[in-house]
Parts: sequence; C-alpha cells; structure tokens
Amino acid sequence: MKLATQIFFCGFFIVLVLHTHPATSQEVEDEGEFNYDEKSEKGPSRWGEIQPEWSMCGHGTMQSPIDLLNKRVEVVSHLGRLKRSYKPAYATLKNRGHDMMLKWEGGAGYIQINETQYVLNQCHWHSPSEHTINGRKFDLEVHLVHESSNGKVAVIGIMYKIGRPDSFLSSLTDHLEAITNTNEAESVAGLIDPRNIKIGSRKYYRYQGSLTIPPCTQNVSWTIVGKVRTVTQEQVELLRVAVHDASDTNARPLQPINKRMVHLYRPSDPKDD
Repeated sequence: MKLATQIFFCGFFIVLVLHTHPATSQEVEDEGEFNYDEKSEKGPSRWGEIQPEWSMCGHGTMQSPIDLLNKRVEVVSHLGRLKRSYKPAYATLKNRGHDMMLKWEGGAGYIQINETQYVLNQCHWHSPSEHTINGRKFDLEVHLVHESSNGKVAVIGIMYKIGRPDSFLSSLTDHLEAITNTNEAESVAGLIDPRNIKIGSRKYYRYQGSLTIPPCTQNVSWTIVGKVRTVTQEQVELLRVAVHDASDTNARPLQPINKRMVHLYRPSDPKDD
C-alpha cells in the first residue's frame, strides 16, 4: 500500500512538472523531420501526427499564421509604440534546411510588451510570407524571435514585396552565399546590429498565436508591422535556396482565426505615425 502511494505521488509530480513547464521558442532545427510539401507525409497538414510533442500543430486553436482581415481587426491606440531596445551582438548565420536563421549569442537587446522584457535571440525568413493582409500574400517575411526570462515568446513579423534592395540582407550577402547550398552549415557573421532591420512604421497588428513550425507552441505574442518593405528578387532567391523540398516554399498555410481578437495599433496623433 505504501509503495502504491509513493508511485501515485511520483506520477502526479511528473505530470505536474510537464504541465507547468513554460513554453519556449525552441523550434525544430532538423529539416528531415518535417517539410512544406502538402503531398508529403511530413507536410504541414501532418505535422501534428509526426511526434506527440507536435500535437498542437494539428489540434491547437491559437495557431499561426493568420490572415489580417480588415473586418476582424479592431483599431486601437492604447497599446502604445513598440518598445525596442536592441543592441549589436555577435551572431551566426545557419542554413537549417527549411530556412536561414541568424542567431545572436547571448541576445541582442529586447522588446517590452506589457511590462515584460523579451530578449531577441534570432531571426529567420519565410518565402512567400506566412501572414497575409486582406488575403494578400507577400514575397518575404522575417520573424524576429524573442523570449522572456520565464519562457514566454514574442515574435515581430515584417513583410516585404519585390522592389529596392533590403540593406540588412545586403549586409549578409557574402555569408548567405557561403552556406546557401549546404544545409546544416554555419557562417560566423560577426557583430550584427538588429537596429539595422528597418521597420519604418509605428502601426502594427497584435494577436495571440503560435510558432509557425513544429512544435507549434501556442501563447506566442505576435506583432506584425503595418508597413510592407521592399526586397529584390535576387535576395529572395538567395534565401529560398535553403528550402530543400519539392514545395519550393517555407510558408505554413493560413490557420483558422477561431474568434481571436486582432488589434491594429494606430497612433491617436497622426504626427506620431
């Protein structure tokens, strides 16, 4: 009887730990585990079946990306300007097979949302864009992934259309070319200043969603910049070479909104925009 009681409490403790462990921004980095080809058994519609830890990809009700449709967006002014306090830090560029990721050592400053600081850990690119605005998909989307001290995740997304070169990507061209055809390869990028990633608008969308690759962790605070910036076709192609499956894309399909609230921050004073 005593042994049975000990086993019960041990099992209860394990379950409690598993359920209270905070969500983190740890994305899957092994390209062989999933892909973006809907005809494949490892495609987006099957992600939730590949591993038990990825079940949210198939059953989560707060998944990303979504369409930022005007009729479901509530315009607000109380959210305030996006508070960024970035700084230069040493970074490494890595070809993960499903995308290119720039990872900063020890973080590169932070953003602040509702009194919580989220440290900037990495950014990566999706082509075409994962989020859409009124059904329109763009040529590229960068995700700046941040994490708080207690494991909460916040992501800033910026979308791009074909046009003039993006200066931040231009500064990484040599490193991208060095590893673009070799998956799991890395290139030391040196001191990289994330303040050079241009935003150019104070307007932004805000909603609660998830990581867009396995394990599709939920309760991610998403901030999508309102201004669409520009990038050249050559820059997009350089990033897309990293995708090693038949789909020639690394954009997850749109997910159901499920009555989630989407806010659009717009300064009350036009001069602030």
